[in-house]
Amino acid sequence: MKALILAGGRSPNMAPFSATRPNPLIPVDGATLMDHTLGLLKQAGVNLAHIVVGHESAQMVNAIPSDHPSGVKVHFVEQTRGSGIGHAVAAAKDRFAPGEHFLLVYGDTFTADNIFSYALQTYSLHNETTAAICHTAASEKYGNVYLDTDARITRLIEKPKKEEGLYNYVLTGVFVVSSTLFDHLDKNGLDMAAALRSLIKKETVRAAIWDGDWLDLAYPWDILTVNKICMDQWREARIHESVSIPQAELRGPVRIEKNVEICSGVVLQGPLFIGEGSFIGHHAIIRPYSYIGPGSVIGRGAEVKNAVLFKNVRVGSQSFIGDSVVGEKANFGPGCMTINTDNAAGGVCVRIGRKKVASGFAKLGAFIGDGAVVGASNTIAAGTVVEAGRKIDHNISVR
Repeated sequence: MKALILAGGRSPNMAPFSATRPNPLIPVDGATLMDHTLGLLKQAGVNLAHIVVGHESAQMVNAIPSDHPSGVKVHFVEQTRGSGIGHAVAAAKDRFAPGEHFLLVYGDTFTADNIFSYALQTYSLHNETTAAICHTAASEKYGNVYLDTDARITRLIEKPKKEEGLYNYVLTGVFVVSSTLFDHLDKNGLDMAAALRSLIKKETVRAAIWDGDWLDLAYPWDILTVNKICMDQWREARIHESVSIPQAELRGPVRIEKNVEICSGVVLQGPLFIGEGSFIGHHAIIRPYSYIGPGSVIGRGAEVKNAVLFKNVRVGSQSFIGDSVVGEKANFGPGCMTINTDNAAGGVCVRIGRKKVASGFAKLGAFIGDGAVVGASNTIAAGTVVEAGRKIDHNISVR
C-alpha cells in the first residue's frame, strides 16, 4: 500500500521554528520527525510515500532522499494552490488509481509505537475506510467523533464549541481511505472536514481506537514532550567508538554519535543525546532529556537540562539552557541564563503571535529561533520567544 503524507503547512503556532522549516523536519530521536514517520510506515509495509510539500519545500526535498534509508521510496508533490488540508490532499489526486486505497498521514503528528500498522490491521479486518482515533485532554482542538456500538464513526464535529459538548475521541490524522475521498473533496470545495462528514454519511468509516502515545505538534513546547517520549524508551547507552571520555561522569542511557569531543570534568546524566561532531567543554553538565544536535558547542562550565538544541548551536561558557528549544545555528554568549519558572500562578504562558497561550508546564524556558544571537550575560524570562535571526545585545534581560 502507498502512503500520502501531508507536510506542506506552515503552522504559525509553532513559531519561531515553523518560520524557517516545515514541522516534519523538527529533530526527533537523532533524526527528524519525517524520518521517524517513514521508518514506521516501512515497518507497516508501505514501500512508496508521496509527500505533499509547500512551505520551505526545498528544505524537505533536500533533507529526505528519494531512496530513504528506511527503505521507503519517496516522491514529492508540490502544493501550488490553497493552504488547507483539503488542498494538500487534492494536490496528489493523480498519484492514485480509481478505487485504490492508501494511507493518509498528517506529517506533524507523532506516535512512538506504530499507529500505521494498527490502522492497517483494522482496515484488513473489515475492508472499509478506517480512521485512527484516540483520547486526548484537549479534544476541543481537533475533530471529535461519535461511534456506534460496532466502532463505526457516525458523526464528526470539527473543533467543537463548549455548548456542543466535548468528546474524548478525536481524529489522529491517520486514515486508510480510497480515491473516493478526492470526489468528496471536489463536491465540498476542498474543505477537508466537510469531505470527511460527507464520507461518513455515504460510506462506512471504521474507527481504529489507538491507546498509545499520540501528539500533534501544535506549539513549540510539544518538541520537549516528543523528545521525552523518545528518550523514555531508551534502555542502554550507545557511545561511538571514536569518542573518548576522559575523567567524565556518566549515568543512564547516554547516546553519543561519532567524532564528539568531550573534555575532562564533564557530567553526563542520561537519557541524553549528543550529535555528531559536537564539542562539550570542561566541567559542562548535560542533564537528563537534553538533545544536543550535530556540530554544536557547549562551553566550559555550561549546563543544559531538558532542552532540545538543533544542529550547530553554540552555548557560551557558564550559561544555563533549561527546558528550552534552540534553533539551528543559534548562538549564546557567555553567562546566559534561561529562566524556567514564572512567579505567576498556573504555570508558564507563552506569547504566540498576538495570543498568550498557557503551556500547562510548571517549568518552561525559552524558544530561540534559527540563527538568533544572544549576547553575553543575558537573562531570558520563562516562556520567551526569540524570532529567527534576531540579535540581542549584551547584558539585557529579555521577556
